[in-house]
Amino acid sequence: QVQLVESGGGLVQAGGSLRLSCAASGRTKNVDAMGWYRQGSGKQRELVASISKDSNTNYADSVKGRFTISRDNANNTVYLQMNSLKPEDTAVYYCNAKYRYQWYQNDYWGQGTQVTVPS
Repeated sequence: QVQLVESGGGLVQAGGSLRLSCAASGRTKNVDAMGWYRQGSGKQRELVASISKDSNTNYADSVKGRFTISRDNANNTVYLQMNSLKPEDTAVYYCNAKYRYQWYQNDYWGQGTQVTVPS
């Protein structure tokens, strides 16, 4: 089992910045990639950014150049620095951890944190 606790969401004006954090606990030794997803009102959950254990990153086109994902393996924490925020970034942001152990794999999710950028 892996537990994920997110923090850092809130309300910010357009053009502002926020930093999300996600702390993992439990069987973190076998956590592979981690990432951030978001789900806007009435929309499907989408990948925002992901980072592998050796820090290879991947971003949605809509956030490239504005968001940066990083990872502290020693503290089992992943961050999402969000700059130049836009109203369309408003969503609940979820942390994701991909657990891999031999043949077994599973996705773990945090509880979500709200990010609101008023138009």
